[in-house]
Order: sequence, then C-alpha cells, then structure tokens
Amino acid sequence: MRPDARAWFDSRTTSAPSLAAIDAPALLRAKRRGGHRISVVLPARDEEATVGRLVADIVERWMRRVPLVDELLVVDSDSTDATAAVARAAGADVVAAADLLPAHGNRSGKGEALWKSLAATTGDLVVFHDSDLLGDVSHYVPALLAPLLTDPAVGYVKGCYTRPLSVDGVTSPAGGGRVTELTARPLLNAWWPELAGVIQPLAGEYAGRREYLEQVPFSSGYGIEIGLLLDLLDLIGLSGLAQVDLGVRRHTSQSQDALSRMAGQVVSAVLARAGQGGAVSGLLTQFEHDGHGFVPRSSPVAVDERPPMATIPEYRALRSASG
Repeated sequence: MRPDARAWFDSRTTSAPSLAAIDAPALLRAKRRGGHRISVVLPARDEEATVGRLVADIVERWMRRVPLVDELLVVDSDSTDATAAVARAAGADVVAAADLLPAHGNRSGKGEALWKSLAATTGDLVVFHDSDLLGDVSHYVPALLAPLLTDPAVGYVKGCYTRPLSVDGVTSPAGGGRVTELTARPLLNAWWPELAGVIQPLAGEYAGRREYLEQVPFSSGYGIEIGLLLDLLDLIGLSGLAQVDLGVRRHTSQSQDALSRMAGQVVSAVLARAGQGGAVSGLLTQFEHDGHGFVPRSSPVAVDERPPMATIPEYRALRSASG
C-alpha cells in the first residue's frame, strides 16, 4: 500500500461494529451544535420482505427515542410487490422514483433512485442505506453519521464490514463481496492507488454532505457507488473521505450471472472516469449452454449518468424555496 493510502487508512478508519459502540447522546449534541438536519434514504425495488423491519427500527431508535434523524424516505423503483405499502406502514415517507422530477423522465437502477432522492429530501447530511439487509443493523445510521458530525473536514463516509457468503446452505464468514474483490479493488489499485485503503468501495451504506453530493453525477445502475467514490475523491480530496467498520453485513447473495452484469457496470463507470469511455462497447456478452451448444446473451452495461443535481433548475428552485 502506498504511504498516502496507508496514512489515510490509519487516520480515517473508525470502528462501530455494534449498537454498544454508539454514543448516541454525544452524536445528538453534535447534531444540535452544528445545526444539522439529517435525511436517511432507502432505495428499494421488490424488498417487501426486509424494508419494513429496517424502516421500523430506524423510526423507533433514531427518530423517536433519539431524534437524530429528521426524515426517512424510501424511494420505490418500480416495485411489483408491496414494498411501498410495507415501508409506509412502518413509518417511512415513500415516493415512487418515477414521480420525482417527472420532466426528466425515469431510468432504471439504484443510482436513479438516489439521485432523485436529493430532490425529495432536505437534510444537509444524507445517509444512503440499502433495503435488503438481514440481521441487526441498528447501528449503521449513527455510525455513518459520526465522522460527519464530529469532524467538519470529512465530507463523505463509506461503510465497511465483513460479508459472509451462503451458497447451498454452506456459509463462509468472509466470502461475500465478489465483485469488489475480483473487479473493483484491482481497478482502483491500478488507477487510483491512493484509494487502496478503502475496504468496501462498493458498499451500499454511506453518508455525505449535501453540498458535495449535489455537485457530482450519479450513475443510474450499479456503477453508482464506485462513481460517487471517484468523483468525490476528485471534488474533496482523499482527506475528505472516511470509512467506518460496521461489523458484519448480510443480505441475499446474487447469482453469478447477475454479479457479472454488476461487474460490467462497475467497469464501465471506472473506465469512463479513467478517460477510457470511448473504448467501452456498452454490452456484456454471457453464454448459456442449451444442451446442444453455447448460446450468447448480451446485456447493456454502458454508463448512464445523471448530471450533478445542483445543475437541475427544478432542484435549485426547491432549495431556494426551502431557505
């Protein structure tokens, strides 16, 4: 690891692996002292099995017991199940991605939901939190907020964790994160070695200051996390980034084909930022054997990005109206 990456890792990595590690009263005092307003956003598509429990826990712990969170928004991305109804019943505000900034159309993907959420929230600190998590993650929101609340030099915080992998009933304690280890990390170490200390560059849980989030583009697909990391590195520098060890993260593992398509979008986002966008075909071809021979199947993986939210007139009008 390069000396600058090692120095960042040593100085900008903190640990809060459980609720017991959270000093909630201190965070609340820091929030009030800084005059902050905090928004939590959960992007969701067909997550009725998990989103209700996550929402209910945040509402109870971090809105009622400790008023750390001011607004909790679930952005529903064309769910075909009861995701929206379950989230609303659990206490979240819910909005369909297609209903936000309608003049700009609607695209598929997690990044689209996160981008549009900036126009539907008002906090100066924003936490993004996946909706498919399993187990106890009660500490995620306050742990991600802690560096932002206690250090004004920090502008963006990534979660990191160990990721168990369950396949056919067999669980490996740290086998998850295959796209990170086989795609994202090698690319980052090759082109951005200063980021070698980032443990989970594709982590779906992160938090940032709105003043920075609104200045960078958002990839509409699975390139969102690595795109934000690279663009915010460029905007605020390595010293403005931080990471928090959240302990263990569990969710439903995806198939190898799905992970391959995810990796393709990550590669496209990286190549676009490495000045190689013109060389990207935009298609990922995979193969299935139908019993007679191999059959090619191509999926689009090209980078599809929304511009910085601060450039959107409707957003600027909303911000002006809210003071």
